[in-house]
Amino acid sequence: MIPRKKLKGLVAATITPMTPDGKINLPVIRQYVDYLVNEQNVKNVFVNGTTGEGLSLSIQERKQLAEEWMCQGKDKLDHVIIHVGALNLPECQELARHAAAIGAGGIAVIAPFFFKPTNKDELVAFLQKVASEAPEVPFYYYHIPPLTGVKIRVEELLDGIKAQIPTFQGVKFSDTDLLDLAQCINKNETGDFEFLYGVDEQLLAALAVGANGAVGSTYNYLGRQTNLMLQAFAKPDFALAQQYQLLTGEFLNFVIKLGFGVAQTKAVMTFVSGIPMGPPRLPLVDASNEFIVKAKAKLDSIVWPNGDCS
Repeated sequence: MIPRKKLKGLVAATITPMTPDGKINLPVIRQYVDYLVNEQNVKNVFVNGTTGEGLSLSIQERKQLAEEWMCQGKDKLDHVIIHVGALNLPECQELARHAAAIGAGGIAVIAPFFFKPTNKDELVAFLQKVASEAPEVPFYYYHIPPLTGVKIRVEELLDGIKAQIPTFQGVKFSDTDLLDLAQCINKNETGDFEFLYGVDEQLLAALAVGANGAVGSTYNYLGRQTNLMLQAFAKPDFALAQQYQLLTGEFLNFVIKLGFGVAQTKAVMTFVSGIPMGPPRLPLVDASNEFIVKAKAKLDSIVWPNGDCS
């Protein structure tokens, strides 16, 4: 494999912009890339994941989005990770081959969640069959048991993984089980693997046990503030880092009580960035006007430690 810059810091889980009639809106992505880089100081993206409605898109749509992010991100983004997970192995493999062909910086795979793997060996066998289709591309396991129902501990998964998947690079860890995460980091003595945390409101706790960085939806619109939290943590100024985390949590706690998912994330990104993200795809439905008004008022009311409003 070609030597690469280590993936660390923030990775935006990208939203899939759509037109009002529900088609993917590729021309918006150029503006989206520039916004992430220039306004949020985020230079890594995770494309076609949960936030991107990847499992609600056709294979052709996913390929088009991957190509557009690669094209528009050229010389601007540091890492473009393409999620290639699907419910069936042939589609995963097709997407992995495509990601390799367009020069993706990495691929990620979610556990299949209709017919589920029931143990580590079954899961690794599936992941290996996908990773082998892109033998030069860093491979990440996307661990998100709240959505997949696949609760095989990542600590267990790591045992012998490099022998079976030579391209294995790390994990997008989207679970609140910090004990499992900590044990993964404890096993990663050589530092070969990257552990990117995926529960945005708990990032500071994950950093404390050794996470390398984070993949999340809020870094689309709170990337600048979260980067300041990372800087404070690195100093270390834990009191300042805590302030940023608590304020992020205050906003997320507020919107979660209103009902917060991908549709609402699209609405928040639209009013913060000014870039039209459009509606979600069914069965998800648009955020209500009431949600938008309340969420905007809440975000506008937050005064961050640097004195900025969002």
